Amino acid sequence: MSFAELFLLGIPAVLLTGISKGGFGGALGGIAVPLLALMMPPTQAAAIMLPILCMADITGLRRFYGKWDPHNLKIMLPGALVGVLIGTLSFGLLSERLIGLMIGGIAIAFFLLNVLNAADSQAPTEPKLLKGSLLSGIAGFTSFVAHAGGPPVLMYLLPQRMDKVRYVATVNCFFLLTNAIKLVPYALLGQFTRTSLTASLALAPIVVAGVWLGIWLQSRVNHTWFYRVAWAGLLVTGIQLLVQNW
Repeated sequence: MSFAELFLLGIPAVLLTGISKGGFGGALGGIAVPLLALMMPPTQAAAIMLPILCMADITGLRRFYGKWDPHNLKIMLPGALVGVLIGTLSFGLLSERLIGLMIGGIAIAFFLLNVLNAADSQAPTEPKLLKGSLLSGIAGFTSFVAHAGGPPVLMYLLPQRMDKVRYVATVNCFFLLTNAIKLVPYALLGQFTRTSLTASLALAPIVVAGVWLGIWLQSRVNHTWFYRVAWAGLLVTGIQLLVQNW
């Protein structure tokens, strides 16, 4: 990846990821890999992003420590572990073209999920073992393949309509532990190279700044318009990946 490519796509993608994790519950966490996959193989994009995501999770830990929902995490984490295991065992069975299509589809699904949730006006739901385990398992798999575990997690947590800070803290804790687990199979599968780690190191300060900016913005910006612009960008990126890999 050249410096120009890093500047044009990498920096905005990582900055948005940090802002999302710091103040918006990771709702836009799936945008980075699709953007980077426009200029490199999806597997390489995923390898670059994993250390960056871990850095973002650790940066936000102090702000949200102890504010998460332990009951939901007890339901979700075992499912995520199973999903990561399935992703590890199936690694190499999927072509980069298929992964590109999958990431594009996930990005579009993420957009549609937001539209559906915006229109949802039902009463808050309670945590459910079967639903939480299934969606968390899917999140673990899509998170392993493309760091796009957000949609299934949103499908499970958003209908509960918990307090905003508790929601963000729960999402951050879930992905902090899930991403930490993913480091082991990524390393064993040879995903980390000198080039990928150098790119991750170069982008790390951007995501740290993004997390703190997200924390600052959480109570100061109009969330509606922030999401509208970002969702539109994610939709366009997903469509581009589908067209590119069709």
